[in-house]
Amino acid sequence: MLKKLNPIIHSELRLAVISYLVANGASDFNELKDLTKATSGNLSIQLKKLEEANYISIKKGHQNNYQHTAVEITPKGLEAFDTYVNAIKKYLGN
Repeated sequence: MLKKLNPIIHSELRLAVISYLVANGASDFNELKDLTKATSGNLSIQLKKLEEANYISIKKGHQNNYQHTAVEITPKGLEAFDTYVNAIKKYLGN
């Protein structure tokens, strides 16, 4: 029986963000915005959903007199991503 895919991760934009964070550990809002080509508003909403699921942590502050939003994957986010990837592998018969 195939596992249901995690709807929090399965969204295209959230999957792009969490995949990037799995590979890099951390990023910031502007880098993720450039990477995904998402609007600020849409990216903010999707990051909030990942944060509410405890898949990422978000720290807001200032850097060089500008607002800075740091984004980091959590252990729970790594585990959820691993489970998601394994479910996809089963869909592919691997």
